[in-house]
Amino acid sequence: MMAVTTAAVLAACGGGDNGAENNSEASGSNASAENNASENTASENNSGEAEDISGTVAIDGSGTVYPLMSRIAEEYMVNENPEVSVEVSRAGTSAGMQRYVEGETDFSNASREVKEEELEEMEANGINSQEFPVALDGMTIVLHPDNDWATEMTVEEVESLFISGAVSDDDTVMWSDINEEWPEEEVNTYGPNENHGTYEFFVDELIDGQDLKEGTNLQQEYSTLVELVSEDENAIGFFGYGYYEGSQDQLGVVSIDFGDGNITPSLDNIDLEGEYAPYTRQVFTNLNLDSASENPAVKDFARYVFDVADELAPETGFAPLPEDELEGYKEEVEGIE
Repeated sequence: MMAVTTAAVLAACGGGDNGAENNSEASGSNASAENNASENTASENNSGEAEDISGTVAIDGSGTVYPLMSRIAEEYMVNENPEVSVEVSRAGTSAGMQRYVEGETDFSNASREVKEEELEEMEANGINSQEFPVALDGMTIVLHPDNDWATEMTVEEVESLFISGAVSDDDTVMWSDINEEWPEEEVNTYGPNENHGTYEFFVDELIDGQDLKEGTNLQQEYSTLVELVSEDENAIGFFGYGYYEGSQDQLGVVSIDFGDGNITPSLDNIDLEGEYAPYTRQVFTNLNLDSASENPAVKDFARYVFDVADELAPETGFAPLPEDELEGYKEEVEGIE
């Protein structure tokens, strides 16, 4: 019982692997009495520190990152520190970042990198911030489940469906415009709205800043997008892999040919250097370093994020970052004073 308690306390205070090693030494038959006494004292001190950590942590931002961060928050509050309340919202990357640069939140989740103008606002407002990758996501092109004709497309075909004027001057696009064997039915395009980093990633990075096809149905809530696509046989939409994985009974998916054969997104190939690399992106959380310095709850939760991100990322539809990378971010957090 003492060994288990010691390990839990060390983990709660950021002990990591060193804490596990010390605990193992304390319970080993060859450890000296002096070492045991020293380690027991350290455990008692850490226990006091852990009990002292309480308060609230405010997080907003990306709807894509929300399932991962809310899962981490749940685990933290239930199993790590019930004395801390972690509040996770999902206004969208850009809307959440606006709250963050004004000092309203401790973390801002994002499905794209922080913008230069946001950094300038932070500097003007005295916000000392650091951007941390937390996982990998794959942009996923989804269909109505009964769509059995467009399940394999080239990347050029996919993107032409969303780019204004790419197929038709008036943006009325038929499936048969892409392949003459496909139905002569109008294609309906869907995606998240401008509040979301996923929208910005798709428009800015994947279609090089070109306008979306007129009439594209853009939504704030991903659950609404899933519902709309699942009810429209001529729908095609885009969002992060996690929302597809959690709704596979309602959605079909496009296997994309980037030049070497069709690739269906999965946690095995969502990687910056893998088969699905052209549609893979990092997702982030931005940490207010002053909040972490002044509020032990913020710093402790930040540490915990990188303790469990590799384990919880796949559970929420993300590919994990390498363990050594996450460990490096954890050490950076622990070094905040």
